[in-house]
Amino acid sequence: MPQVIEIDDPSDTRLDDFRDLSTADRRPDRPGGRGLVIAEGTIVVRRLLDSPYPLRGLLGVPRRIEELLPDLPDFDGPAYAVSADVMARVVGFHLNRGVLAAADRAVQPDPSELVSDARMLAVLEGVGDHENLGALFRNAAALSVDGVLLGAGCSDPLYRRSVRVSMGHVLRVPFADLRPWPSGLDLLRAKGFTVAALTPRADAVDLRECKLAGEKVALLLGSEGPGLTDEAIEAADLAVKIPMAQGVDSLNVATAGAVAFHALGVS
Repeated sequence: MPQVIEIDDPSDTRLDDFRDLSTADRRPDRPGGRGLVIAEGTIVVRRLLDSPYPLRGLLGVPRRIEELLPDLPDFDGPAYAVSADVMARVVGFHLNRGVLAAADRAVQPDPSELVSDARMLAVLEGVGDHENLGALFRNAAALSVDGVLLGAGCSDPLYRRSVRVSMGHVLRVPFADLRPWPSGLDLLRAKGFTVAALTPRADAVDLRECKLAGEKVALLLGSEGPGLTDEAIEAADLAVKIPMAQGVDSLNVATAGAVAFHALGVS
C-alpha cells in the first residue's frame, strides 16, 4: 500500500513532480524537462495504473487519496495528502478533480513492432493541438484502432492536456514515431496495409465507396486548417473523403477520425 504522507507546506520539495503545471518552461511533463506523465482525476489515474507507465506517486485531497487506496495494493511509493488550497498553490491552479498521479514514461514501441499484429492504424501529420490529439486517442480507443503513428509536426501525446482530454486512453493505445516522413509509409505497405489519406479534395473517393471496410488500413489524418500536406497525400495509396452537406468543407480532425474509423469497420 502507498505511504500516505500529509503535507501542509506547498514549497515542500517532495511535491516537485506536480509543481507548476501551468508554467510552460517548468512543467514536469515537458519532454525536455522531467518528462513525466501526469494523470488527473480518479478515472484517469486508474487508467494510468493499468498502463505500462511506472507510477511515481500521487498528490490529492485526502478523500481522493482514500478512494484510490484499494487500487494500489502493490504500490509502496508516496501518496501526498494535502488541502485543496495547498494543492492549488503547488500545481498553479485549482484542480476540481482533486487528485494527480505522476509516472515515468514507458519505452515507445518500434513502428514495425506496433504494426505487426494491427489491422487498423491512425497515422497523423501536423496534429499540434494537444486537445485534438487527446480526442483522437480517445476516439481511437473507442473504435478499436490498434495503434497511432506520429508523422512530422505532431505534438507530444503525453502532454498533460492530451492525457486529460483522452480520458487516459492515450495511455492504453500504443503509439510510435514514424520516420522518415512521409517515406516511412512504405513500412505500412510492406506489412500489407492500404494507406488512405483523409482529405476534403473533390477528387477523393467517397469513404462509403472505397471498399476498405474490414481491410488492413492505415488512415492518414492531417492538422486542423491546412490538413494533410500534398507530399503526404501523394505518398498514400488513395485519397478518401467524408461526404458533407453543401457549404461545409471539413470537420474537426478528431471528429473526422471517429467518422472514418467507424466507417472502416473497426468498432
